[in-house]
Amino acid sequence: MEINLTNTGKRFNLDWIFRHFNYNFSSQNSYAITGSNGSGKSTLLQVIAGAITHSEGSIDYNLLQQKIDFQKAYLHISIATPYLELIEEMTALEFLNFHQHFKPLSTEIKSILEEVGLTNATHKQIRYYSSGMKQRLKLAQAFFSKTEVLLLDEPCTNLDTTGIKLYQSLIEKYSQNRLVIVSSNDLNEYEFCKERISIEDYK
Repeated sequence: MEINLTNTGKRFNLDWIFRHFNYNFSSQNSYAITGSNGSGKSTLLQVIAGAITHSEGSIDYNLLQQKIDFQKAYLHISIATPYLELIEEMTALEFLNFHQHFKPLSTEIKSILEEVGLTNATHKQIRYYSSGMKQRLKLAQAFFSKTEVLLLDEPCTNLDTTGIKLYQSLIEKYSQNRLVIVSSNDLNEYEFCKERISIEDYK
């Protein structure tokens, strides 16, 4: 999978968040988008994901040298972010069952919940989860979706020391053959990344 951004920019009203962003993201590589709080890291990641529309330039998605329609790019991308809403009336089991109707999972749900330490909360409504448990579930749906691209925005938000070790283990086990982009200013979250991009360079 390749994602190519050409002279891409995003603005809200008259304020440009970033401009003239040119980059080629490719499979089996990992990238960190760094910058201070409020600098636009999350906005860039959302633009790459196709969650929000860019204001100038272009974004192209290619798989095996075949161009992917912009409207279908989401099928190849999984994302975990602090602002991602979970369906809190559902249990973890129901949520992942619902999720796999849109994106297949790479293994059975029981094994996924065991790996992220949520076995005992399988049948508990998500509204009763702690913030750390919710973050584990967000990571689960991202890492275990069968997608070529994995986007992570501040992935260790609300995680304790054990949770951070879990995240690093998931990276080691399930990111090797994917295109991975991490938006963060915390080295614990992106130390493994091979390339680093400062959003400050595109103001």
